[in-house]
Amino acid sequence: MLDEPTAGMAAEQVPELIALVQEIRAAGSKTVILVEHNMNVVMGASDRITVMHQGQVLAEGAPAEISANEVVQSAYLGSLYADMKAQ
Repeated sequence: MLDEPTAGMAAEQVPELIALVQEIRAAGSKTVILVEHNMNVVMGASDRITVMHQGQVLAEGAPAEISANEVVQSAYLGSLYADMKAQ
């Protein structure tokens, strides 16, 4: 389990981390759980993604499904917060 592994990491080290996670995945005998806000890392290192929003599962799927998901896009662009801003 990796919790925000790129936090504080130099940008030039990030591709090495992604390569390491991909190597572990390719071995086929391990599951890697990655909690990360860097979407380049998430998309590059994942075969399945679960997106959380306010403690609830918002979406699950392959990277292509998640990046095309309008609900996920809305959450990260802020439209799901519109009712909170009006208060």
